Amino acid sequence: MLLHYIYLVAITAEASSGAIAGMRREMDLFGLCLVGSITALGGGTVRDILLGHYPLGWVAHPQYLIFTIGAAIISSLAAQTVHRFNMVFLIVDALGLVTFTIIGCDIARTYEHMHPSIVIAFGMITGIFGGLLRDILCNEIPLVLRRELYASISLITGCIYLGLLQTNVDISISVLASISIGFLLRILAIYLHWELPKFQRF
Repeated sequence: MLLHYIYLVAITAEASSGAIAGMRREMDLFGLCLVGSITALGGGTVRDILLGHYPLGWVAHPQYLIFTIGAAIISSLAAQTVHRFNMVFLIVDALGLVTFTIIGCDIARTYEHMHPSIVIAFGMITGIFGGLLRDILCNEIPLVLRRELYASISLITGCIYLGLLQTNVDISISVLASISIGFLLRILAIYLHWELPKFQRF
């Protein structure tokens, strides 16, 4: 039940980030809803396809699609009064990143004999692919491939979550602790400009 509520928060955050990204590209309302929905549901869709988990989450529960469209519309209207688009975008994206990572790990854990490294990989896929698809649709270099730590935060979050579970920490505490630490690390990475080494052209 806790993960269900967290999932609703996550798709709201990611739909909002998609809508804000679309506004920065001056998309119309349909474009905002499309990008918002793909941002919110894209990572889970890719994960389910790779796992052979059918029907896809938003097909089995179409209310999620309606929910993300509504979140994108509301966010696009509310964002008209927000002056610092960039920071709002980064904050809601950070929340979606870590939350989807936890959910992806949790779903992968339901498959028997799944190695912990693969569980974490599916957590990362769930966490980063929605944002990656969003940036591609907005004709930008994906955030995951540039700027401050992004995919690395997803990796760390998944490791913390799985590590806590394997030490028999209660799942609710593990979820909240992992999301809190991952979100804090992402925000610190933004403010302190933590980055992986970059390679320059010769």
